[in-house]
Amino acid sequence: MTTPAPPLTEADVLGTLRGVVDPELGSDIVDLGMVQEVEIGDDGRVRVKVALTIAGCPLRAQIRDDVRAKLRAVPGVSDVKVEFGEMTQAQRTDVMQRARRKAADNAPATEVPLTTRVLAVASGKGGVGKSSVTVNLASALASRGFTVGVLDADIWGFSVPRMLGVKGRLGADDDRRLIRPYEVTVGAGRIEVVSMGLLVDDEDMAIMWRGLMLAKALEEFLQKVAWGPLDYLLLDMPPGTGDIQMALARLLPRAQMLIVTTPAVAAQKVAVRVADMARRSYLTVLGVLENMTAFTCDHGESYPLFGVGGGQALADGLGVPLVGQIPLEPAVSAANDAGRPLSVDAPESASGAAFAGIARLIAEGLLPPVDMGGCTARVLAAANAALDALPR
Repeated sequence: MTTPAPPLTEADVLGTLRGVVDPELGSDIVDLGMVQEVEIGDDGRVRVKVALTIAGCPLRAQIRDDVRAKLRAVPGVSDVKVEFGEMTQAQRTDVMQRARRKAADNAPATEVPLTTRVLAVASGKGGVGKSSVTVNLASALASRGFTVGVLDADIWGFSVPRMLGVKGRLGADDDRRLIRPYEVTVGAGRIEVVSMGLLVDDEDMAIMWRGLMLAKALEEFLQKVAWGPLDYLLLDMPPGTGDIQMALARLLPRAQMLIVTTPAVAAQKVAVRVADMARRSYLTVLGVLENMTAFTCDHGESYPLFGVGGGQALADGLGVPLVGQIPLEPAVSAANDAGRPLSVDAPESASGAAFAGIARLIAEGLLPPVDMGGCTARVLAAANAALDALPR
């Protein structure tokens, strides 16, 4: 005698629907909280209500077909009806948070060593000196003997090569699988540079790409560049909270963010959004750096041309340290234009000393390099090397 199948339960339906993945968010519709109602009739008819992020979601038909296909394969299901609803703003925010958390937990492999400290230099708006901060901070860290990667993530607004005095093209490794960064010696350390400016024939050529292409370029720079051992990787981010920022959170979730602002209240208010984006993407905000703090004329009088206190107010509001203040000094711009960052060319200057202080704070306190000296792998490697050196 055939034993009748147990009655279908809501748990059975939800378990099956975990096989339906929202291709845009990269997670199943149950984990994302998109399944709002499940109704099972005595005749095996199943009704499922799915909440979409927007009513006109282009993936609506695909999700409907996937739900039907999965449930119709379940014993005891005679028919499937799929209904759609639209999420509230709160539900939509919750879904996006779940998707970002999952993306951060399942980051793809990159060529950036896991021991590398990753620092994204970001801003809410353009014109606050973010690229200048990136190259000067990288130079100051390299002057301390570190190997520092600089990735010009501002794909269509690249400026790092000119500021570092780098000319030429990126090469390839021996089997041409990976791109080699352009190397620059700075004091006792070195900087490894990757930028779209080192891939185009003419730096005046406009890069006319949409967001997905920009995000793909960042992915290529992280996955197809032979970075090698790095103490730090600094990313010069484009301003705002767009595709590149979201791609960074997905590709390098261990990155920390240094937010650059000016003393102006308007710049500080815009920069708050960058911090909000970072935290909602599970990135850590390391601190705030205030650029163009004040101009000091030849007779020693200081003039706060862009206001006072924006950086400290932003840092206090975010609960993070103000890592430093860079004065408004014409020599900074002149040094950048000459391809010799002031932190290297004139370390005794006010700005040069400020960058050196920030580099010291980062290296000795906020984000010190990873010390692998005592780890098991290093000890074993040293022991093997010693044994190999013994006479046979």
